Amino acid sequence: MIRFMHVSKEYARGGLALDDVSFHIAKGEFAFLTGPSGAGKSTILKLVYMEEFPTEGDVRVAGVHAGTIRRGEIAQLRRKLGVVFQDFRLLEERTAAQNIAFALEVTDAPRANIATKVSRLLTQVGLSSKANALPRELSGGEQQRVAIARALVNDPFVLIADEPTGNLDDRATRGVFQLLRDINAAGTAVLMATHNLELVRRSDYRVIEINRGQLVYDSAEAAADAAVDRSTPA
Repeated sequence: MIRFMHVSKEYARGGLALDDVSFHIAKGEFAFLTGPSGAGKSTILKLVYMEEFPTEGDVRVAGVHAGTIRRGEIAQLRRKLGVVFQDFRLLEERTAAQNIAFALEVTDAPRANIATKVSRLLTQVGLSSKANALPRELSGGEQQRVAIARALVNDPFVLIADEPTGNLDDRATRGVFQLLRDINAAGTAVLMATHNLELVRRSDYRVIEINRGQLVYDSAEAAADAAVDRSTPA
């Protein structure tokens, strides 16, 4: 579903951001992307939704090849992806419902279906009672839930979350993380970049760790290696 094969990314002014990174995210999987600030996590996410393109190597998302995709096709790919950011990026003068509806309107969704879908999404994220609230009237956790609902408008096959709990307190973090778990349990893959190692330790999801642009640990590979070791006769 998401495949990186020997991917390197170099910026003209910033130097080498990624160096020979390879991994595969399967359909319906939940994976954490961890590492210190500047390690290359955000670059990986940008390569997934094709805001950036690799300098070397191959990125494929849902069968789409970064090396051959046409610019007009990028918008079509992004409609299959849901993206959530640390800073929410809500429209301040629109209500929670209007923020979600706007994401449908710009994709030319049938107007007759918008209100029903917005209501369903608000219920899914636990905010049906806050439909008419402006962002400034919502807590940080509630704003992030609106952002997640907005990311789900096109029923994406994967939700990409870039530090979605970075601006939240512990209670809101737990609530948002549980929502992401529920979304994943319903069949949507989740790729979540995070600095919150306590959150990572408390779960049993896959961990992909990046440091100085290199993949330094992948719990899926570690588990596979351990299985091979156990099956090999002494």
